[in-house]
Amino acid sequence: MISVEEALERIKQHAKPRAAHAIRASDALGSVLAVDVQSDIDSPPHDKALMDGYAVVASDIVPGVELSILEEVTAGDVPTKPVTSGTATRIMTGAPIPEGADAVVMVERTELVGEDSTTVRIDTDNSQPGQNIMPRGESVRCGDVVLRIGSMIRPIEMGVLAECGATEISAYPKPSVAILSTGNELVAAETRPKAGQIRNSNGPMLEALVQRAGNAAVNLGVGRDDRDELERLVRRGLDEDVLVLSGGVSAGVLDLVPEVLAANGVEQVFHKVHLKPGKPVWFGIRKDPEGDKLVFGLPGNPVGSLVCFELFVRPALAGLAGQEFSGIERRTARLATHHSRYGDRPTYFPARLFDRDGQFQVEPLAWKGSADLRTLADANCLALFPPRDSEFDAGEAIEVYLL
Repeated sequence: MISVEEALERIKQHAKPRAAHAIRASDALGSVLAVDVQSDIDSPPHDKALMDGYAVVASDIVPGVELSILEEVTAGDVPTKPVTSGTATRIMTGAPIPEGADAVVMVERTELVGEDSTTVRIDTDNSQPGQNIMPRGESVRCGDVVLRIGSMIRPIEMGVLAECGATEISAYPKPSVAILSTGNELVAAETRPKAGQIRNSNGPMLEALVQRAGNAAVNLGVGRDDRDELERLVRRGLDEDVLVLSGGVSAGVLDLVPEVLAANGVEQVFHKVHLKPGKPVWFGIRKDPEGDKLVFGLPGNPVGSLVCFELFVRPALAGLAGQEFSGIERRTARLATHHSRYGDRPTYFPARLFDRDGQFQVEPLAWKGSADLRTLADANCLALFPPRDSEFDAGEAIEVYLL
């Protein structure tokens, strides 16, 4: 058996981004840039007003000064008259500053006077050149790099792309993932299990985990413990970038997955990792000119399957997509209660993390083992208990993995 850290290092060697390709910016959410993005314009494209008010010559402004109103300019309009001493232009937020004006007085500091409202009285003496104006190119200059290679496209970056006219970008493709549950005992959720049968919970759970990670999932359903059927489904799964199987990787008579994979050109990288739950986890690759196909054989027990996905599959998907090779968020918390846990393997234990008086505390749940998916539903983290023979005292600091 190898350690979790060694397993991650071996996976990382093969989780390299695929060749970048051009995609529409509108489809780029969650992708990682493969080429810098430059702006094709200044932003803002003109000196613009930062609030509703009057564009003025700053040196004119003394308390009670009255200025003749030349025109009104709204966002989307273009000023037609230059502002000179003794005049002002009514202006709205975002509108271009007229020639000659060097400040904007907010409307709350003004009052219209005269029967025809063609004059404005200014009730402030605090106007400086540049006040309430955003100069042209203040945010971005034409040709500036606005997003660099390696940037993740979040909703914020989607807005930046639109602002800078980038309708197509070069990005690393997000990997596609095939999911295959194996076992003669598995039946669909809508089927009432007979003696010796259980419902397939791993398939829907793994599909959701893949989708939450931002990847497309291809659910291949259930593969029976039959060599020909497994061979057909494995071949289909290897059409995708990643194949995730659950079950069939232990040491039982019908655990056929490793030999079927080998028959289809998949090389074993490791089998069994020093952890609990999830010890039987299997990882291998199939060489491909466009990038290695990654294959994960996860344990059939659902909690072990989830733990191994979060520890090993999630960072692999990130690496393939050009993101940082990292898994779920971790932090340190203190045990809220005494906990009895003995064993020679690191244990990822379902638990609840909470904030008590500004300090993170964690409480292990009444977990009944790697088949106990129900208790896992009450967890918001996995508490990592290192291997040791002594018990864990309340207040002791441990590491937790956020779910």
